[in-house]
Amino acid sequence: MKLQKLLSLVRRCDADFSLISDGDRVAVGLSGGKDSLALLAALAAYRRFCPARFELCAVVIDAGAGADFSPLSPLCAELGVPLHIVATEIQPIVFEARKEKNPCSLCAKMRRGALDTKLNELGYNVLALGHNADDAVETFLLGMIFEGRLNTLAPTSYLDRSGIKLIRPLLYVREKETAAFVAENKLPVIVNPCPANGKTYRETMKGLIGDMNAIAPFAFDNIHGALMHPERNNLIKPLQKND
Repeated sequence: MKLQKLLSLVRRCDADFSLISDGDRVAVGLSGGKDSLALLAALAAYRRFCPARFELCAVVIDAGAGADFSPLSPLCAELGVPLHIVATEIQPIVFEARKEKNPCSLCAKMRRGALDTKLNELGYNVLALGHNADDAVETFLLGMIFEGRLNTLAPTSYLDRSGIKLIRPLLYVREKETAAFVAENKLPVIVNPCPANGKTYRETMKGLIGDMNAIAPFAFDNIHGALMHPERNNLIKPLQKND
């Protein structure tokens, strides 16, 4: 995937959902995975074309799992993006102290809290995360199948306590496209040493999506389109009670 195509999808998401405003200070939540790397490169380039002027930095939450984030420093320097690495003990707490049966939920909350704290410390008001189109559809299926509710990843929302705006500029980008972009540009993917990596229900949803697409090749596109266009929804609405 070429940078130009990636930029066009990021620009479209920004235009559709008003992600970035003039004067925003945007921090990319950089894990070192393919999606956050693609997001970092895209937003670094988008500074030149975005109608709104914004500042950009990258924040890494080191969960204490022994990952080597050193390859990210030269990349951020090349892109002209300040890099901040926050050391934590999230993984030992989740897997050793708490022995969580559902580790992903607690880990995500703790990571988000660490990001929130760091953004407030740095004076940044927007947190950009690398969730892609596949993540949005998988989240929808997970909620519907395992929780009996309809929800997905919103393009933009606000963190409750801090008021920091959360944006997801890659929601029009497929996972296979971020993987292709990172491989083509030889970006330094950091291996995720998490014990739960690849062993979650989200991986099951990837298989389910593959099965649906084998039956109906347009299944993913139609589900994703419905999520991105809520005006198409025709769901049962609660009755309005008369006073």
